[in-house]
Amino acid sequence: MNHDLRPSDLTPSRAAVHAASGRRLGAAHPRQEGPTDLRLVPPALAAWATAALTLDAPPEWVSGTAVVCLLTAGVLLLARRGAMAVQGLRGMRPTWPRTSVAAVLLCIAAAAVSAGLHGADLRRGPVPGLAREYATVTAEVEVTSDPRLTRPRVKGNHMAPTAVLINAEVRRVEDADGTAVVTRAPVLMIVDGGRGSSDGVDEQPRPSQPSSADRPSPWSSLLPSTRLRVTARVAPALAGGDRIAAVLRVRDAAVPEVVGEPSAAQRLAGRLRAGLREATDGLSADARALLPGLVVGDTSRITPELDEAFKETDLAHTLAVSGSNLTIILALLIGPPGTAQLVERRGLAPRLGISLRTTALLGGALTLAFVVVCRPDPSVLRAAACGSVALLALATGRRRSLIPALATAVLLLVLYDPWLARSYGFLLSVLATGALLTLAPRWSAALRSRRVPPRPAEALAAAAAAQAVCAPVVAVLSARVSLVAVPCNLLAEFAVAPATVLGFAALAAAPLAMPVAKALAWCASWPTGWIADVARTGAALPGAGVDWPGSWAGAALLALATVVAVPAGRRLLRHPWWCGVCGALVLLAVVQPPPLTRVVTGWPPPGWRFAMCDVGQGDATVLAAGAGTGVVVDAGPDPTLVDRCLSRLGITRIPLVVLTHFHADHVAGLPGVLRGRAVGAIETTGHEAPVDQVEFVRREAAARRIPVTRAAAGEERRTGALSWRVLWPPPHPAPAPEGPNDSSVTLLVRSAGLRLLLLGDLEPPAQRALSRTPAAALLDGVDVLKVAHHGSAYQDPELIRRAAPRLALISCGEDNPYGHPAPGTVAALRARGAVVLRTDVDGALAVAGTGAELRVAGD
Repeated sequence: MNHDLRPSDLTPSRAAVHAASGRRLGAAHPRQEGPTDLRLVPPALAAWATAALTLDAPPEWVSGTAVVCLLTAGVLLLARRGAMAVQGLRGMRPTWPRTSVAAVLLCIAAAAVSAGLHGADLRRGPVPGLAREYATVTAEVEVTSDPRLTRPRVKGNHMAPTAVLINAEVRRVEDADGTAVVTRAPVLMIVDGGRGSSDGVDEQPRPSQPSSADRPSPWSSLLPSTRLRVTARVAPALAGGDRIAAVLRVRDAAVPEVVGEPSAAQRLAGRLRAGLREATDGLSADARALLPGLVVGDTSRITPELDEAFKETDLAHTLAVSGSNLTIILALLIGPPGTAQLVERRGLAPRLGISLRTTALLGGALTLAFVVVCRPDPSVLRAAACGSVALLALATGRRRSLIPALATAVLLLVLYDPWLARSYGFLLSVLATGALLTLAPRWSAALRSRRVPPRPAEALAAAAAAQAVCAPVVAVLSARVSLVAVPCNLLAEFAVAPATVLGFAALAAAPLAMPVAKALAWCASWPTGWIADVARTGAALPGAGVDWPGSWAGAALLALATVVAVPAGRRLLRHPWWCGVCGALVLLAVVQPPPLTRVVTGWPPPGWRFAMCDVGQGDATVLAAGAGTGVVVDAGPDPTLVDRCLSRLGITRIPLVVLTHFHADHVAGLPGVLRGRAVGAIETTGHEAPVDQVEFVRREAAARRIPVTRAAAGEERRTGALSWRVLWPPPHPAPAPEGPNDSSVTLLVRSAGLRLLLLGDLEPPAQRALSRTPAAALLDGVDVLKVAHHGSAYQDPELIRRAAPRLALISCGEDNPYGHPAPGTVAALRARGAVVLRTDVDGALAVAGTGAELRVAGD
């Protein structure tokens, strides 16, 4: 096969085109290779579907499918041979449908056999039986993935303990009676205590010690191929159809017992990645977290807030080891992927006079190095396969080889590892690669024909094509459709390539010259910081995304909407004025300026004085203090929800954040409150428990240089027409409250003639003590009561009688497991003449007006 095309190899007209170009490799001719070859696509899709269906099918079904397909394929091939003989005698050209159908059937048979064997291998051995008995065993396991921490989440009023998740293979298992069996079963290990204790009961660390959140678990530094000896409880997998035979719960998380060192390749990869982390240590927080993720998929430093921003803007793919990482490196050698289909190439290789075949060999070497550095686990191998599709096209020099190369990669990967057929990551990789190879060139040509410059046209087409094809699958995973994904990916795309290239250069330089690596990492921090800013800005927009049914029916609906929208968009491009109008409408829907939102939705109502955000099972309230200004009392459990609420209220300046106490359902959303807003100070209770949440608040405040003060009874403050007095907790050395709830900061607020009592989570002992203080006389007849502790049954009837609110507001989560609000509490409030509203039923609430004109609006 000739790889370097010459004018003499072409038809006269094409030779003339190439000769006229005056270039050694000739000019590109978009139609020189005919239609795309799709013959391998049906076999690849058939094998994919078969593998997904037969992984957990009974053996008789798998055997029957394989036998029927093989027999039918044999009959078709024999019939084709006879038909060819007859057609040859008659001088007719042979037809190929029988061969195509036979190829599909053979691939189905191969996929069924492979999936059946892999599924049976997962179910064999003693581990599945021990899991059904929830047995405690001693096992020797081999680590097969990078350890990863569970994402912090609020459970009730505290943060759920962090755990380390490790994929591994059980090689030897010993049950309680001492019976040992050699086996090979993939498992998921869950090691409790990923970053020290997070339940708030550990001791206060000394100043010389790092906080519990900053002490990494020794389990998190394990390399794949390390052998361990663990004592764990075996349990069945939580979800069926996964690639694990059981779950191993390791309770004793002190130090892993290593019985076998990792392989040389894994040690090399570990040193390279550690060198990259060291090179980024002196960078800003975002660059320090993102650069290892962009280069080798190391997301260990990425905060939940930043991770959420990347998910909201559909930029999460940049943090995973994907084919795009490899494609960027290959682009240096062969030019952009879109030019691999053309005779005229770009990149370093043609400029250095390197032939097509040698270029392909160098690309293969880069691919191998990529696999070694990023660890050869299934996701990396999948990324290498998808990222190498352009190499085959390059080696042949033909456009027609692009889609067959992708189909071949899919077919071989599914036959080698049938579990990929059920992997969303694999599906997204294939869809994105297919979109870049098929839709993006056509859309780019269409944009260029409408006078869009070539490079912006390529970037916009690539981002739009990948988003259009992948959005339905993303909607299944997140139950949300991002409206800012295309512009955010477009803005980030210009920075991803330089950040990745400089990051790989820093990774390669770190073992040889750390100062050089640090300099390269510093240069990479600029584009990396840009990407983080794009993600945060896009996620902060009120209309960044819309909720969507998280099911395959919802995915089909979104796909149908996309199919309808694409032709409509092409027609719309012919009318610039209509394009401008539609663009303006989309921009308004995404930005949602508060004045416009108020006119359209009526929320928040004009002149609102107090708002209770709907943040689920937690508290987050806002006191209006002027245009765009508000005092925030508590932050709720979810940064995204409280940020969205403040954005809809138009709050950009916060003179004070009051955290009534340190339970997670009141403080875990603090990053969302601080995101993109000017904050003057944070005021908290003096009862510093739970310790982990106290540390969390201090870290968030210190990172933004926000002072933290303590509230005490008797303190009075004012900002504009808003004033308030702290009624509780009492100052020291008064008797300390018994727990965090009873130490809640309690405020009596006056706002334009409106009196509000905010009780935090006070329970009956503290409520009774508050009624005995000198400030109790101020509690008589308030306008609005923020009911304590989400409307729980633990309320002091005397305090309710004294306050006698006209309006009682309860913040609680829908279908919460605590039964909040308690029916008795609601009944008691209504018996005193209060109108009771709750966020789980009425949504976010905003209070406006005074006296007889007091009113409340729900979102």
